[in-house]
Amino acid sequence: MAGMFGTLNRNLRPTLKRVQLLSVLRNTPWSHEVQIRACAAAAATFQLREGYLVLNYGVTPMYFNYVWLRDHCHSASSYNAATNQRNVDTGSIDLSIRPDKAAVEDGHLVLTWPGGHVSKHSLSWLAKNSYERTKDCTIQPRILWNSDIYKKANIQSAKWDTFMSCDDELKKFLQNYLLYGIAFVDNVPATVEATEAVTQRVSVIRETTYGRMWSFTSDFSRGDTAYSQLALDRHTDTSYFQEPCGIQVFHCLKHEGTGGRTLLVDGFYAAEKLCQQSPKSFELLAHVPIKHEYIENTDNHKNHMIGIGPVLNVYPWNKEIYLIRYNNYDRSVINTVPHDTVQRWYVAHRELTTELRRPENELWVNLTPGKVIFIDNWRVLHGRESFTGLRQLCGCYLTREDILSTARCFGLQA
Repeated sequence: MAGMFGTLNRNLRPTLKRVQLLSVLRNTPWSHEVQIRACAAAAATFQLREGYLVLNYGVTPMYFNYVWLRDHCHSASSYNAATNQRNVDTGSIDLSIRPDKAAVEDGHLVLTWPGGHVSKHSLSWLAKNSYERTKDCTIQPRILWNSDIYKKANIQSAKWDTFMSCDDELKKFLQNYLLYGIAFVDNVPATVEATEAVTQRVSVIRETTYGRMWSFTSDFSRGDTAYSQLALDRHTDTSYFQEPCGIQVFHCLKHEGTGGRTLLVDGFYAAEKLCQQSPKSFELLAHVPIKHEYIENTDNHKNHMIGIGPVLNVYPWNKEIYLIRYNNYDRSVINTVPHDTVQRWYVAHRELTTELRRPENELWVNLTPGKVIFIDNWRVLHGRESFTGLRQLCGCYLTREDILSTARCFGLQA
């Protein structure tokens, strides 16, 4: 695992100018500064300003709003430590509140509020949860990959028997999934029931219009190109959902024919290349809202779904990408932006498409009976070759929240 972490453990951050602090501290007649030693560690100072407190603890000054400090009080009356839930009524906090007294004692910032209530905030907790720290931290560490990077990493698939009974095997599987956006389990019995069992080891199945566990062949039983023998270009699924499904699971139960290899492309790797080469195009794709639409009108199924969102989604505070919504099949009419923006959007979309279609970024996998693949549908695009003969696949969608929760319970950053 050490080699994996050392290869390319980084998140995608566009080379856009960071938002700076809106203003510089101004001296006020009532400013107050105290020099302290926190637990015999680094020196800390604080200043009380109009509406906020400045804490100098470490390299970067941290700015804490007074209402925020009262709202995040962890005293017994304000916070339930047994349930990790807030007790304080945020709606009743005086929006002009400021502490009557402030001090640092035994590594804590101690604030006495009007009325006598006392809040104690650990200096380390404040540093960890400050905006200044958060905007420079990665939410999800990742290893961005093209085909060569992934193959050289020599990632081992989990084994069915061990995976189902050993938490260490599950933890290694989850770490691979978090880092690369894909992970495999081998030697799974080629049945829908066994596939369902292996998916429930990591998350909760998300039931959609396609059902809970689905099994399909090229019989055009649904109004979707996936139910054919045609090749499918790289794409993410359910782009027409307001929240696209988090995890896609595939298991090839049977194939009596040729072709049908699965294509995988790391969308975040391609997006980072776009950001490096054309940050304005990256920014445009991260801001322009686009509709995706699914219309199905068959004898047995009638659906009309619309999802709206940019192609690239980034956290506004640290510019880290967390979702790519790319599906040229299901993209709907572009009528949410003016004509001059549309032209620039097409240029940006072409640049991203060029990166996604570079041969060196394509990882081709032959899914055979027994090999189950888990795909981060918010990150990794998938497609397939055309094929001949009978090919039966089963799979499902999993909830993103629950697989991340499982990972966090193992102490993994997710």
